[in-house]
Amino acid sequence: MKLTVEHLTPDAFAPFGEVISIATARDSYPINLGTTTRFHDISRVDVADEGGAPIISIFRGTPRPKPIEIKMMERHPLGSQAFMPLSGQKFLIVVASGTDDPKPENLRAFLSDGMQGVTYAKNVWHHPLLVLEEDSDFLIVDRSGPGNNLNEVDLPLVDGEVITLDWA
Repeated sequence: MKLTVEHLTPDAFAPFGEVISIATARDSYPINLGTTTRFHDISRVDVADEGGAPIISIFRGTPRPKPIEIKMMERHPLGSQAFMPLSGQKFLIVVASGTDDPKPENLRAFLSDGMQGVTYAKNVWHHPLLVLEEDSDFLIVDRSGPGNNLNEVDLPLVDGEVITLDWA
């Protein structure tokens, strides 16, 4: 099964979380004596369940061999997780609708333009980081704290084949 990659837009991604970009700011206004524009309230952080606290990390990803195989998915039941590229690099996003184990027919794939990040809503199935360039750094906002905040599942084969990504 080849999964077609879609352009990342706020409307298309809404069932899975929020797109992070200046275009998705709920407000913007000048600050610092007019020398800076604040793009305000772009994405919400939802990590307080079971005593969680927000943390900021940097993940450094490396590309996977092509064709990119989608063999597993993960989710975080106690908190949202945001990914923002730090150097304008494009990256791929694979998500699945539904709250039970993800099914191949419920997968969707998106391509960030490099100026967009994403916030996965809590409990949304997603593939781990899929970078397209070497040494791709991402700012991550997610949850630290007690409780099990990670579920991982292996995806079944489709007609005896691993799911792969199809994009130009």
